Amino acid sequence: MMNSRFLLPFALLGVAAFGQKQFELKDASKNYEVKINVENCEKDECKGKGIIELIDKKTSKKFQTFTSDDLNFYLKADQQLTANIIQLYDEQSPLIFNDFNFDGTEDIAIRNGNESSYGGPSYEVYVFNSTKKQFIISEELTSLAYENLGMFQTDPERKRLITYSKSGCCWHLMTEYAVVPKKGLLKMYELEEDATGGDEIVRVTKREFKNNKWVAKTTKYPINQYYKD
Repeated sequence: MMNSRFLLPFALLGVAAFGQKQFELKDASKNYEVKINVENCEKDECKGKGIIELIDKKTSKKFQTFTSDDLNFYLKADQQLTANIIQLYDEQSPLIFNDFNFDGTEDIAIRNGNESSYGGPSYEVYVFNSTKKQFIISEELTSLAYENLGMFQTDPERKRLITYSKSGCCWHLMTEYAVVPKKGLLKMYELEEDATGGDEIVRVTKREFKNNKWVAKTTKYPINQYYKD
């Protein structure tokens, strides 16, 4: 038995058959419509091998096809599939379109399993190569999305990539990177919060790369004041 329905907010079409499910995303990208086929969907979870096809909005022709060994994601209660959502410790969409290297072109991150820290979502990140006229995988950006707490965030105004990591309940690190053309990532800033001492104190260390050197400052706060919100 096969059934279909239109789903919002991305003008989404889902077709279920023998565990497989197909989706269409109309508005997730500025330049492409997306067709997704995922191997298995049961109730509100989809997982397994995924095939992602980009369709050029200008020409209506297939532009590029990607595969994911485990395009794992959850559907909403009304069976919606989201895109472009990155929430720390919460929802992270299976597809994220953004300009990750700040070169003025749209890039794409595709969910591939739960291989980031603490079993969080991991992504393969593809950047658009203007010479080859296609998306190519970025090993550096993919590593960021595997080695930290899920997909990194972008700050387009300051042209920074932001990652989060932790160890247990009481040590957290936020790191900012600049993307240097033809050189790669350059770490620019760290904010470390360390409350592992057992003395009701959190040690906050800020490190910033300025004038080709690191400058660091550590300040101690009572835990109940620093985390009062």
